[in-house]
Amino acid sequence: MQHERGTAAATRTDSGHHNRPTAAPDRSHDRRPGAGPEDNPNNPPPAGPTGKRNNTPGSRPQAEQGGAQSATEPTGEQDETPGAVADGEHPVTSAAGGDVEIDPRVVAVRRVGAAGRRWRVAHLAGCAVLLAVALTAGSIAVGAVRDGGRTAAVAAAPNAMSPALLSSGDLDASISALQTHLRAQPKDFGSWATLGLAYVEQARTKGDPARYPQAERALKRSLALQPDNEQALAGRAALAAARHDFNNALAHAEQALEQNPYSERALCSRIDALVELGRYDEASKAAVTADSRRPGVPVFTRYAYVHELRGDVRTARSVLERALATAATPGDIAYVATALGQLAWNQGDYGTALNYYARALAADENYLPALEGRARARSASGDRAAAIKGMEDVVSRSPLPGPLVELGELYEDRGAAGDREKAEAQYALVDAWTALARANGVNADLDTALAAADHGDKRAALRAARAEWARRHTVHTADALAWALHVNGRDTEALPYARRATATGYRNASFLYHRGVIERATGHDKEARTSLRSALKLNPGFSPLGAREARKALEAAQ
Repeated sequence: MQHERGTAAATRTDSGHHNRPTAAPDRSHDRRPGAGPEDNPNNPPPAGPTGKRNNTPGSRPQAEQGGAQSATEPTGEQDETPGAVADGEHPVTSAAGGDVEIDPRVVAVRRVGAAGRRWRVAHLAGCAVLLAVALTAGSIAVGAVRDGGRTAAVAAAPNAMSPALLSSGDLDASISALQTHLRAQPKDFGSWATLGLAYVEQARTKGDPARYPQAERALKRSLALQPDNEQALAGRAALAAARHDFNNALAHAEQALEQNPYSERALCSRIDALVELGRYDEASKAAVTADSRRPGVPVFTRYAYVHELRGDVRTARSVLERALATAATPGDIAYVATALGQLAWNQGDYGTALNYYARALAADENYLPALEGRARARSASGDRAAAIKGMEDVVSRSPLPGPLVELGELYEDRGAAGDREKAEAQYALVDAWTALARANGVNADLDTALAAADHGDKRAALRAARAEWARRHTVHTADALAWALHVNGRDTEALPYARRATATGYRNASFLYHRGVIERATGHDKEARTSLRSALKLNPGFSPLGAREARKALEAAQ
C-alpha cells in the first residue's frame, strides 16, 4: 500500500503512500542533490546538522555555475536532435536505443499527463504573473537536477552557454536553448552533461521515463568528448538512481568524487545510493562526510533522513528545522517545509503537517510533493472530498504509482456510484506506468510489488518483490517482500521479513500494520495486538484502506 521514498522520479520517487510522497521516487520518493547557499563563494559555509561550520582553508570548491530556481511544469517536449515529436507522441525507446511497439497502456499514462498539462497552460495564460523555472538554485536546464523541488547546479564547461540565459525560461524552453547551442557547438561537453541531466528532470516532472534513453545518450556524448568529466559522471549517477539502478548510481558517484571530492551532487548521490542499497551505517558516515565538505540544504535533508530511518525523529526534525531557518530561496523553502510536513504526517501530527505544506505552497504553489502531501494529510484528517480533489490534481500533472494508488484507494473508501470503476482505472494506470518505465530501462519491481499486492496480480507482486530483495536489502524491500508473501498465503516465510522491516527503529505505520497482520496469521496474537496498536497510535490515517483494515484486524485479535 505504500511506495518507497526513494530516488526514483521519485521517485520516489522516491514517494509512496505510507512513506514520503516524492512525486518520484522518487520518495519520490527523490533525494537527488541540490545546490544550496554555499554555492556562492562569497557566503560563509553554513553550519552543518551538528551546528559546526566547515572553515578549513581550501575545503570548498569553486562555486558551481548557475543560480537557484524551481521548475514549473513544462508545456512541451523536445528531443536532443531536430524534428522532435510533440508531447505524448514520441515513440517508446528501449534502453538499448531501439524503438519498441507502444503499449496502449503507455498511451493512457501520457494522455493523463498531457491533458493535465494542457489545462494548466490554459489556466496560467490568464495569470498576471507566471512562476518561472528560475526560483530555486539552478533548475536542470541551467545545469541542475531537481531533488523533490531542490536543484543542483551543474558546472558548465568554459565554452558552455550562459546559465543566466538558460534560467530565463521553463525546463522545456531551456532544453530547446541547449539543443540550439549544441548544434552550434557540438563539442561542448559541459552542455551535453547539462542536457542529459535536463532529460532526467523532464522524465521526473512528467512521470515519463521515455526521456531516460535520451539522457543516457547525451551523457555518453559528454564523456566521449571529455572522459571522466565530473558533470557527466554525476549525471550518470542521477540517471542510474532514477532508474533504480543503485549499484551503478553509487559507482558513478564515487567516480565523480574522484574528480572532485567536493561535488555536492556526487556527495548527495552517494548517500542516496547507500540508503537505497540498505547500507545504512555507510550512508550515515557518508552524510557526515558530505556535511563536512558541502553543508547545505541538500546535505541536511539527507542527514535528517538517515536519522529518521533509525527512529531518531527528534534529530531529523531538528536538522530540518535548522535547514528551513536558513533556506533563502522559494525552492529551498518549499523543499524543506515539505520534508517537515512529511515527517509530521508520518508521526500522525496532521495539523503540523498541513501547516508545513501550506508554507511550502506559499513558496511554490505548484510544488507537487507538497500538493500530494497536503492531499494525504487532508485524507488522514477526515476531509476526504478535499483529499480526492487534491490527489486528482496531482495525478493530472504527474501520473506516478504512489499518487495513482492513493487516489484509487480514496475512491474505494468513498464508495460512491462509479467509484470502484474509477479506482480500477487508477490501478490500471500503475500497470501502464510500469510498462513504460521498464521499456526505458527503469527497474520497476518495487512499484509492481507494492501496487500489485493489494490491487493487482498477487503472484506478479511476489515475483517482483523477490527480484527486488535480491538486488538490495532495505526496510522498504523487506516490507514489500513480507506483504507479497502474506497476500500469497505464505505468512511463516513472511514473518522474518516483516520483523526486519521494523528492526532499524524506522517509525512507519504501514510497516507495523503489515507486521501485525502477519503476526496474527502465524499465531503470534500478543505481538500482533502490539504491532497493530502501535501502527494506529503512530499514524491512524496512514492509508485510506490500510488504516481501516488495521482496525478490523485489531478488533479480531482482541
